[in-house]
Amino acid sequence: MQLHMDWLPFIISFKLAFATTVCLLFLATPVAYILAYKGFRGKPLVEAVFALPIVLPPTVLGFFVLIAVGNMSPVGRWYQNIFGHTLAFTFEGLIVASILYSFPFAVQPIQNAFEGVNPRLVDTARTLGCNRWQTFWRVILPASRRGIVMGIMLSFAHTVGEFGVVLMVGGSIPGETKVASIALYENVEMLEYSQAALMALALLVFSYAVLSVVYYFNRRTSTLVPG
Repeated sequence: MQLHMDWLPFIISFKLAFATTVCLLFLATPVAYILAYKGFRGKPLVEAVFALPIVLPPTVLGFFVLIAVGNMSPVGRWYQNIFGHTLAFTFEGLIVASILYSFPFAVQPIQNAFEGVNPRLVDTARTLGCNRWQTFWRVILPASRRGIVMGIMLSFAHTVGEFGVVLMVGGSIPGETKVASIALYENVEMLEYSQAALMALALLVFSYAVLSVVYYFNRRTSTLVPG
């Protein structure tokens, strides 16, 4: 029996992961900076909110996002009035859901990296006349590159492996919202185990490759840091 791999769900998954990761890079970095360097009342509660997707069942988060972007919510109606349709069961809706679902996987590594920057470097930069933005751009950001790369890689890989959230928000529309994880599930549901095995193997290889790169980068950068 000749097997043929359907690459379209993988292409959609990678497009979704790329768009989500780019958005997270710009959204998670300032949030991580605030959590790392700003002290305010209720900070643990705010951190818990951002970390909630880690422990929240994906279908639960997907349900809330589906309600929020549907035509029953103000946001959904506003979007529908502008674009003629809601975000539900669209690729754009998947991006919104993926950003929320993968947010802690971007914020936490970057926050930990910011908190690990030597305070003397920051103080020295301020003493030499650097303002807050210059200190962030020239000192904090380069010193935190390992955590930033970690956040990027984890966010990308986590988005590629999503199932519950994308199923609730995007459904399974071929060529638009049918990602690799959904296609794999449907192959199993239709007893097409050979096709499912190929897709599962491809996702396994991808996940292993991502983790290998992360561990290699961490080990390499740690050997470059003196002490």
